[in-house]
Amino acid sequence: MICSHTASTKMDFNFNLSTSVLLCILILPLSLLIILAKLKKTASTKLPKSYPILGSFFTIVKNKERFVQWTSEIVTSTPNLTFLLHRSPGSRVVITANPANVQHILKNNFSNYEKGEFSKAGMRDFLGHGIFNSDGPTWKFQRQVASHEFNTKSLRKFVETVVDSELSQRLIPILRRAAAEHAVVDFQDILQRFAFDNVCKIAFGYDPGYLSPSHPKEINFAAAFETAVKLSSERFASFTPLIWKIKRAFNVGSQKQLKIAVREVRDFAKEIIRGKKQELEQKSALESVDLLSRFLSSGHSDEDFITDIVISFILAGRDTTSAALTWFFWLLSDHAEVEDEILREISETSETASAYDEVKDMVYTHASICESMRLYPPVPVDGREALSDDVLPDGTVVKKGMRVAYHPYAMGRVEKVWGKDWAEFRPARWLEGGRFVNRDAFTYPVFQAGPRICLGKEMAFLQMKRVIAGVLQHFRVVPELEAEPVYITDLTAKMKGGFPVRIQERNS
Repeated sequence: MICSHTASTKMDFNFNLSTSVLLCILILPLSLLIILAKLKKTASTKLPKSYPILGSFFTIVKNKERFVQWTSEIVTSTPNLTFLLHRSPGSRVVITANPANVQHILKNNFSNYEKGEFSKAGMRDFLGHGIFNSDGPTWKFQRQVASHEFNTKSLRKFVETVVDSELSQRLIPILRRAAAEHAVVDFQDILQRFAFDNVCKIAFGYDPGYLSPSHPKEINFAAAFETAVKLSSERFASFTPLIWKIKRAFNVGSQKQLKIAVREVRDFAKEIIRGKKQELEQKSALESVDLLSRFLSSGHSDEDFITDIVISFILAGRDTTSAALTWFFWLLSDHAEVEDEILREISETSETASAYDEVKDMVYTHASICESMRLYPPVPVDGREALSDDVLPDGTVVKKGMRVAYHPYAMGRVEKVWGKDWAEFRPARWLEGGRFVNRDAFTYPVFQAGPRICLGKEMAFLQMKRVIAGVLQHFRVVPELEAEPVYITDLTAKMKGGFPVRIQERNS
């Protein structure tokens, strides 16, 4: 019995050992596969390392020059198109490219997400309490008054007088001279000057003449405005607001330069406001349709408040349309078939339509602009601040005071939304049976969405289409770049180093 039991035990032991070895052989590879899968998933999301107190400071600094592209790569690699960035001590930002989250932030729970103190503090010296730097009743009042500026009558007048005048008397002659001299010109700079003149006429009823055949290098107001934009935007790139606030308190470095630039912009604006007040006092009815006249006629005469409003609109109108057009002409230069189709459309519409109706009916050109802004949005990232705790539709927890940024640049690169060919410039994706098919504003928030959707959206499209038609009818724009330009941002997107081009007369 003892021998039998011992033999049985030995057999059981051998069997158990064999089974264990077999299970190890089977389970080990499976475990390794699971671990590798998790590692691969972690790697594929490209989430930045975060350290106590410092957060992801080192990775952020490393990617400072390509912050938009870097965060786009991260957010598009995550399963729910959302991730949490530990930016600096106590500062966490939810970055999302999820349309459901964007709709929640900008519309469904709009009252819980405001500009917030982080954003407003950074821009307050420059924009004050203007429409793009305010919330609540202050924002609502400005929007209501400004909305009258964007009715059909005003839009028609804008295209047929302001834009056409700037186009025929300034932009076309400058390009014609560049073509005749075989000169290389910075088309980005030219388009910024063009947009600056246009928006000043709309906002102030004033023509700065920044773009003229003599092409002056500097105009104090415009140069100061550019400096104020650049230095204000740098505040957002600071590791912590405390750094720029200390420099501001001691009036040194970049904050001293910003103070000088802002004072120059605001002093000039106030001169215009005083002149406009006198003009309105001498008239029995409102004849001007510029924003300044409308706000002064609404009963508000506080110079600081009116200055805030007008500067905000100049900022919006100057940078966004010129940025969109710059990248549009770059893309067009490499897609001859798109340029040919736009030229065909221009030829067909210009024969029977007024300037306003011509650009309004340019469907293919409209689609081409939308496609260009999908790849290179003028405002690549925008944000809000939570007033109270919340949970986004994808389950992301947002705490009170936390910033939430939605990412139009990344949203234009989501494969499941735009298809495997998302990287291609293909205007046809916006067309169906020859008709333009718009995208959900929360999938394509280039003009924001919800209650704060851009008032100037239609005006911007009309201006861009008129410029495209006017330029392409006469010229070819040929880039002098050996590689793809670098997409950079301050408050809006730009080409690093400008956009050098040669202009060729089309009839030659």
